[in-house]
This record gives sequence, structure tokens and C-alpha cells, in this order.
Amino acid sequence: QVRLVESGGGSVQAGGSLRLSCAASGYTESRYCMGWFRQAPGNEREAVTIFCTTANKPYYADDSLKDRFTISHDNAKKTLSLQMNSLKPEDTALYYCAAKVPASALYVRESSFNYWGQGIQVTVSS
Repeated sequence: QVRLVESGGGSVQAGGSLRLSCAASGYTESRYCMGWFRQAPGNEREAVTIFCTTANKPYYADDSLKDRFTISHDNAKKTLSLQMNSLKPEDTALYYCAAKVPASALYVRESSFNYWGQGIQVTVSS
């Protein structure tokens, strides 16, 4: 059974930084995707950034996120990280780590991901 455990959330003032981590376990496949999604109060869950071993580069949901957020992956440790800089109050959300195991391409839709962490809160105050 694939298990995803997030860590590193918290509260920060606007302009600050946070680093989220996701530790994965329970699978041996080499072809998979892992990503970060977030859900703000009253909003639907949305993709932030996704890494796939089956893709050439990470996916970012939009350019503004790409300028401030950086996804990284350690294949040996099966960990996924999200470095978030220049945080804004609108980044406040519950952040989820997700995985699609196995994978054969780049997957970006929430419905494609079959494993999810419990979520971790990120709060950015103005």
C-alpha cells in the first residue's frame, strides 16, 4: 500500500518561505508521478506542481507559481519537496501530496492520482 506523509507546513508572513516535504513508501515502481495539490477554503482542490519520472520536466499549474515555487524529487529516498518563496496570503491552503503509481506519461489532473496524503496546512498572513 502506497503511503504519503507530508511535513513542513505552518504559518508565515507574506513574503516569507516554507518548504514542504512528502515521504513516500510502499511501492517499487520506477515510473510514477508525484505532485502537490492545494485546496483553499471555499475552493476546489487544484494542482500546484507535478513531477513524473516519465516526463522531461516538472509541470507547474501557472507561471506565477513557477516563479515562486520549486518542486524537487529524490528518487532514492522517494521524497518530494516543494520550496515556496515569496508567499502570498492567497497561497493559504491545505496542501496535499499525491502520487500516481504506476505512470506512463505526465499526469496533471487530480482524478489521475490514486494515492493521497492527509494534507498539511500552510497559512500566509498579510
